[in-house]
Amino acid sequence: MTAAARAALRPLPPWLRRPLGKASEISTVQQIIRQRDIHTICEEGRCPNRGECYAQKTATFLLMGPTCTRSCAFCQVDKGHAPQALDPTEPEKVAEAVQLLELRYVVLTAVARDDLPDGGAGIFVETMARIRAHNPETQIEVLTPDFWSGLGFEAAQRDRVAQVVAARPACYNHNLETVERLQGPVRRGAKYARSLRVLSLVKELDPDVPTKSGLMLGLGETEAEVLQALQDLRAVGCDRLTLGQYMRPSLEHLPVERYWTPEEFEQLGEQARAMGFSHVRSGPLVRSSYHAGEAE
Repeated sequence: MTAAARAALRPLPPWLRRPLGKASEISTVQQIIRQRDIHTICEEGRCPNRGECYAQKTATFLLMGPTCTRSCAFCQVDKGHAPQALDPTEPEKVAEAVQLLELRYVVLTAVARDDLPDGGAGIFVETMARIRAHNPETQIEVLTPDFWSGLGFEAAQRDRVAQVVAARPACYNHNLETVERLQGPVRRGAKYARSLRVLSLVKELDPDVPTKSGLMLGLGETEAEVLQALQDLRAVGCDRLTLGQYMRPSLEHLPVERYWTPEEFEQLGEQARAMGFSHVRSGPLVRSSYHAGEAE
């Protein structure tokens, strides 16, 4: 058996084990989203915090279907075949779900849809509008792909980011995911500088929109590389940060190279705050949308 296979079979450290939350809260959300044939990253990505977030009236909806046009080696989301056609009623159905669940804070994310003329930017905008029509008090954060596809890549990316920024999200999130050296094997089809440019564009287009990014730890990065990534994020004006432990979804995904301890996450969080991030969540089970509404 290889070292990677042995690592995959070893038990999780105790700090990565936690209850899923009340079954009733999870099943209520699952029933509502399944009835409408919509998706959440909470379920598609099997997030360990979903029960807690549901109880706090927060959820993250996955727009444009469950199939991604990219093949990132860490991600649980379906990929490797053609994505389904867009559902024109999806924005309205998401808005209805938000209303039924009485959500106070919503995060909208999406699979990468490099097959679409606008990369899916218009779906973000339309869904935000429908949510506000039903739920004017609900805050909406977006977690977008890099919008890098089509002709005139840089101009297209700017136009797509601009569409979403003009819709005035409560926060614009785009994850760096890992350090610069590991971008190739971890984020197939994405680029470190390209992701930094998304966050830079948001601040250029509207300095008042808070920006946010996140990294997974445990893929082989060093502490020095993590700190450099944080400095790079601050250099483009990134306001908020999440740091969490990568947990291997299956043997087909990248192995975990290291489990960072809660104490190490706490120390990194302190260093991030010292760099000037206004809101930091750093811990083994932290994910992109964890306690997102608390920054408001």
